[in-house]
Amino acid sequence: MALLDPQTLPHEFPRQYIPADLQLGHWPSVESIIQELQNRPFASKADLEKWLRDLGEFQDALNEEGSLRYIRMTCKTDDPEIEKKYLEFLEQIEEPSKSHFFAILKKYWDCPFRSSLPEKDFSLFNRSAQNELGLYRKENIPLETELSKLSQQYQKLSGSLTVHYDGQEKTLQQMGRYLESTDRKVREEAWSLTAERRLQEKKAFEDLFDQMLKLRVQVAKNAGFDNYRDYMFRRRERFDYGPQDCEAFHESAEKTVKPLVVKIQQRRAKRMGLQTLRPWDLLVDPDGRPPLKPFENSKGLVAGCEKILGQVDPEFGRNFKTMKDLGLLDLDSGKGKAPGGYQSDLAEVRLPFIFMNAVGMDHDVRTILHEGGHAMHNFASRNISFSPYRHAPIEFCEVASMSMELMADPFLSEIYPNPKEAARSVIRHLEDVIILLPWIATVDAFQHWIYTHPNHRQEERTAYWLELRKRFGGIEDWTNLEEIQSHLWHRQLHIFEIPFYYIEYGIAQLGALQVWKNFRQDKKEGVRLYKQGLSVGGTQTLPEIFKSAGIRFDFSLKMIEPLMAEVEKELERLEKVS
Repeated sequence: MALLDPQTLPHEFPRQYIPADLQLGHWPSVESIIQELQNRPFASKADLEKWLRDLGEFQDALNEEGSLRYIRMTCKTDDPEIEKKYLEFLEQIEEPSKSHFFAILKKYWDCPFRSSLPEKDFSLFNRSAQNELGLYRKENIPLETELSKLSQQYQKLSGSLTVHYDGQEKTLQQMGRYLESTDRKVREEAWSLTAERRLQEKKAFEDLFDQMLKLRVQVAKNAGFDNYRDYMFRRRERFDYGPQDCEAFHESAEKTVKPLVVKIQQRRAKRMGLQTLRPWDLLVDPDGRPPLKPFENSKGLVAGCEKILGQVDPEFGRNFKTMKDLGLLDLDSGKGKAPGGYQSDLAEVRLPFIFMNAVGMDHDVRTILHEGGHAMHNFASRNISFSPYRHAPIEFCEVASMSMELMADPFLSEIYPNPKEAARSVIRHLEDVIILLPWIATVDAFQHWIYTHPNHRQEERTAYWLELRKRFGGIEDWTNLEEIQSHLWHRQLHIFEIPFYYIEYGIAQLGALQVWKNFRQDKKEGVRLYKQGLSVGGTQTLPEIFKSAGIRFDFSLKMIEPLMAEVEKELERLEKVS
């Protein structure tokens, strides 16, 4: 894909150690660098510091090669040559390098000059290194490679699903636009067709997950853990919170957020003149207005979002333009493209790439602003010299993205010139924020149960999923749709590909709402604090990073209640405008 030819990208951080023409997909070339790093002697603290710089440069280059191959694969899941190159990297580079990188990390840990490095600069890196050394098991390497392959199978299966509608073959993402139709029959047809198509693959999804579950249980057992949940809390370096904190979040979502979701849905049903809401009634405008059409094509989306980001802060607009000019955006949905959206770091050139499936919906605006927040985080921390510190903990990475969505709301006139349409979009966004929190609790609690009950049967898993939907769900009616509801989790790629990476969105959303509150009180100061938090990267602990952005690391009931009240008050104001 010429789009992602690294030769066309600016190299502001040229290599000082590895050869410019090093073949990063060729194991003997990669192995030669690894061996040099493993065997290099240390005679002083300065030697260790140079070795760390060289190691960081090499890892950045190798990570970028893996990112490029992953991006190409998700853009074209139906291209066998691209798939082959991605799998070759997993098998021939990533898998054999893991044991070597463990030895390299052990070399650092055992180095007599490590203790002479400044504690304030290396304490977090040392904490992470000690954790990684404690978790490493050689026998897990092939299991992790197999899990990566199974994740790719999930991507391929999900990306292949299409339906025929309105005389055309359409991806499931493209069908989403019909759920905003004011014609209820059209919505039901589109929803049912999409849901039934996914349901046709229920056995494939279930069996694929069972394979993943078995491997993950073994990985945790090999590492000496009672269950995979506890293993992943360590693996994800959740040093500042644990399972009980997540359970507290679940309780808060049930007791504080769900009542507001029910209120939103009751208001929707009343305005639509419906006694019961069906699943296909949740995205249409409740007043019967036609769907918002923010853009005709992805060029319009890019142009509008560049202006919006520039309104939030001129530097953000310039950064986004850089991405556009360098071809670091792949936005349109198409057959064979993996579902969802993400921002990927190209570690060596220190630039972000955005992937998504735009089909002309208001949701697409949110997606690109969300991923744009991640991208601005990348730009803000790219000059941090120590490679491991360029990346903040995920919980704050998602604050960066979700805050950007919220701060962009006052400037949607760049896409919606009509103030009423802009207000409609913001209402939809704030309602989505509220509705998402119980869904996050559902997905997280589901995974807690799965991995602490690893010997469950598929029927038990289904029953627990339905139990959680009763606990956290809204008032929508699923009569005669029970089988579809039972397998809704198949669409949540995080459960398959990135286990236990979802509660971060809930924690971060609470942080983002605090950023939004600061921004509403004082735009200039709110943006300054936000940028200050972005620039920290991973040089501080998670609570300290939150503090640097002018917010608190707290997801208790006490924190959530006033934030929900603020959102509800703003929704009431916007209803009058729209």
